[in-house]
Amino acid sequence: MEQYKQEFIEFMVDSNVLKFGEFTLKSGRKSPFFMNAGAYVTGTQLRKLGEYYAKAIHDNFGLDFDVLFGPAYKGIPLTVATTMAISELYGKDIRYCSNRKEVKDHGDTGILLGSPLKDKDRVLIIEDVTTSGKSIEETYPILKAQADVEVVGLIVSLNRMEKGRETDKSALAEIKENYGFDAHAIVTMAEVTEYLYNKPYNGKVYIDDALKSAIDAYYEQYGAK
Repeated sequence: MEQYKQEFIEFMVDSNVLKFGEFTLKSGRKSPFFMNAGAYVTGTQLRKLGEYYAKAIHDNFGLDFDVLFGPAYKGIPLTVATTMAISELYGKDIRYCSNRKEVKDHGDTGILLGSPLKDKDRVLIIEDVTTSGKSIEETYPILKAQADVEVVGLIVSLNRMEKGRETDKSALAEIKENYGFDAHAIVTMAEVTEYLYNKPYNGKVYIDDALKSAIDAYYEQYGAK
């Protein structure tokens, strides 16, 4: 596993973003782990987060794209932090763009924040996590309504590796099948489990035998095939 992936797993734990226990998700599923990107709340955390995203984007997509688009609201700071990190790490200027939940009719009008979209722009979408793919259903039409853009892919921080909304395939696999672009994550839940299983971190074992059994049972029921 790449060094930055190991560091990112530790970073999620340190930031209290990735938790283990018993959680009821929006879908109603009872999960032994939960990720909340809203727990990144400091400048230092956002700077580091942007760097991890930038490295994963570089590894999975390269830098041959024009705009990084983050759906409102959590995607807004992700686009800013990550475009700054791409500039600092790789010397490449990428424009950032997000949508508003409500169209603004005065001053800086329209539905977009940041850079306008232009025909032939190559756009990469950035999100925190995709469980069902529903957010892309909302985001894709917004992008295509603004200009004749090419969506080159989706990057998320954690691939939960669960069934999508329509099939037993993962949400990321469904997105590729439905929209024709690749979807990748900084890390997968399998990598998280492999890295933390029975391994003390900061004096604590986060995934012991009991939790590993709960994770295995969860994926037996909800895991992508």
